[in-house]
Amino acid sequence: MKIYTCTCGQTLFFDNSLCLRCGAEVGHCPVCHSLNPLHALSDGTYRCGNPACNAHLQKCTNFSEHQVCNRCVVVPEGEGTPDAFCDCCQYNQTIPDLSVQGNWEKWYRLEAAKRRLFYDLNLLNLPHGTAASGFYPPLSFDFKADVIPSVDIWRSMGNEERVYTGHAHGKITINIREADEVERERLRVDMGEAHRTLIGHFRHEIGHYYWEILIRGSHEDAFRAVFGNPEKPTYAEAQNTYYSLGAREDWRRSFVSAYASMHPWEDWAETFALYLDMVSALETAMQIGFIAPDEYDLSNMDRMITQYQRLGVGLNEMSRTMGLLDMVPEVMVTPVIRKLHFIDERCRPHRGVAPAFPHQFIS
Repeated sequence: MKIYTCTCGQTLFFDNSLCLRCGAEVGHCPVCHSLNPLHALSDGTYRCGNPACNAHLQKCTNFSEHQVCNRCVVVPEGEGTPDAFCDCCQYNQTIPDLSVQGNWEKWYRLEAAKRRLFYDLNLLNLPHGTAASGFYPPLSFDFKADVIPSVDIWRSMGNEERVYTGHAHGKITINIREADEVERERLRVDMGEAHRTLIGHFRHEIGHYYWEILIRGSHEDAFRAVFGNPEKPTYAEAQNTYYSLGAREDWRRSFVSAYASMHPWEDWAETFALYLDMVSALETAMQIGFIAPDEYDLSNMDRMITQYQRLGVGLNEMSRTMGLLDMVPEVMVTPVIRKLHFIDERCRPHRGVAPAFPHQFIS
């Protein structure tokens, strides 16, 4: 994750919307791709505070109206646009009900994690787009809560609507209870997971989306050779077995997580999430000086794995020193490394190539 600098010299971080030294309001400029002070104009628009850019900007609507974003959009000189959504917020289809106490805070955390996801995708130049842009399959997000009866909530009334975090045909749904830290930790313990984080959910579910783009209709035979046959057993059969009997005892020999052992599609999504973890962690380590710039290299998968393992050893020991969970719980066994190489090979053709619109795959 990139570290920025205000024009006053103060360090700015990815989620900042205010410089704590000079008090300037700051926002992400899509022209110079930097976090800069925003110079207000009389018509309610702004100038990018980067002297080398000076772009004419408007705050994303979710920035100006709800303060859950810190990104801007480019607008014509002397003009503003109602309901202008940034390159991250334009993917939202459903947001939490803000009349419910606590939902704004949850939405804020969800948007912060989603912006980091898009940073990862843009770093790798992976294709994505909305239905309005003509992109296929279109990507979208629903942030929703369970709906329960207003009375007798202590027992089932049979008419609850349960929201399940997941992916279907480009739509990623996140149950907003995952943004409740206490609830998420309870679920992590109940599920026996090493980690359960918002950014982890986003990286896992986007993995399913990229199976549609990178694998379906083009590399399915190669996928089966590495991850297994997703039709034998079927997903429903595998799911029933996993939740009734639990993960196979030897899952650590071949999978990145217990959940990955459930079915080849979940194995892909869990390993894809690890791939994004690696890319993001190594880039952040370089930005803050843990890795020298001349050692930072995303073009060599073996070198990435070695650097990530080395980084993980140090970060895990630091976490244990502070009594925290390991930051890098994954063990890089040979089958997992093979799967990471396969994912990297599928992603690599997009590096340095601007995505074509509309993007299509053979169904």
